Amino acid sequence: MSQVPSSSQEEARIAAVRRYDILDTPPDGAFDRITALAARRLGVPIAIVSIVDEDRIWFKSHHGLPVRQIDREPGLCASAILGDTPYLIEDARKDPRSLANPLVAGEFGLRFYAAVPLATGDGHNLGTLCVIDKEPRKIQGTDVEDLKDLASIVMDQLELRLASRQAVGRANLLAREIDHRVMNSLQFVSSLLAIQSRSPDVGDAAVYLEQAARRVAAVAQVHRNFYADGAKEVSCTTFLRRLCEDLSAILDRKIEVDGDEDTVPASAIQPIGLITNELVTNAAKHGAGQIDVTFRVSEKMNRLAVCDEGSGFADGFDPRSASTGLGMQVIAALVDQLHGSLEAGPRQDRTGACFTVQFPRAS
Repeated sequence: MSQVPSSSQEEARIAAVRRYDILDTPPDGAFDRITALAARRLGVPIAIVSIVDEDRIWFKSHHGLPVRQIDREPGLCASAILGDTPYLIEDARKDPRSLANPLVAGEFGLRFYAAVPLATGDGHNLGTLCVIDKEPRKIQGTDVEDLKDLASIVMDQLELRLASRQAVGRANLLAREIDHRVMNSLQFVSSLLAIQSRSPDVGDAAVYLEQAARRVAAVAQVHRNFYADGAKEVSCTTFLRRLCEDLSAILDRKIEVDGDEDTVPASAIQPIGLITNELVTNAAKHGAGQIDVTFRVSEKMNRLAVCDEGSGFADGFDPRSASTGLGMQVIAALVDQLHGSLEAGPRQDRTGACFTVQFPRAS
């Protein structure tokens, strides 16, 4: 009969299984090569890298057996992890530990089983590297040593996976800290420029300092909303709602955001945010009434529109004209980053002014 671990021991072991985050991961050539080598070295048809979960035995690699998992009880691997030494059954029909096991007594007809526990550095057995045959066989000392060495290689692979994931986690934490510091620095610079613009000594430069302060603040706002997601793809409409909520408070204007729920690459969201900031700020300065921001998606294109309820554009207005101000030049440059186009015209109801940016959807 197999030993029964205490509840605290089993809880600690399951916690170790969760820590390695290996369950239900896709097939991996490194583990498949180990089981193939184990089967070849010991001359058996089946070799398995198993992980013993709470109620199942899951196979990370299963050479010669088209099964991904079995119930934990009764299970040979569940018994093998209870000790620190190899678990060897040369003839399951004669071994009292396995006579009642359904893999032995049932249709599968298991006769030979040899397993080495996959032990962590802190003493928890995650599962086994085991080999199986449907014929009884003697196992030699060199066979056991080969199996132990291969089990050590399995654990090396698991440790590498764990170390890599922890390193990525630390890098992401450091990146978030850097992003936070960058945002704070941008806000600090914006405040300094705004203070300087109010100084009586700057004269005509005040308006330019104020514009610079506003643009640095805009970059900080976009940065803050962008890094709140931290993903490779970002919901554009969700991002625009957060950004425009901030802008509404800053500009003291009502801004409505409507759009299709679709994602854009993270690399595109920053120019989208800066374009939106410039267009919304211009609408607040030169237009009137509510500002509407919409994001629409078609089969191949994204469409961002910022509209107001003012008097509209002067005749012949060209958003890309060289005679326009710095703001429009910034917008045009950002639109080019998106490989898009910029148009200006009246709203659909022929009132107010509406800027429209179209750019390709990512493949």
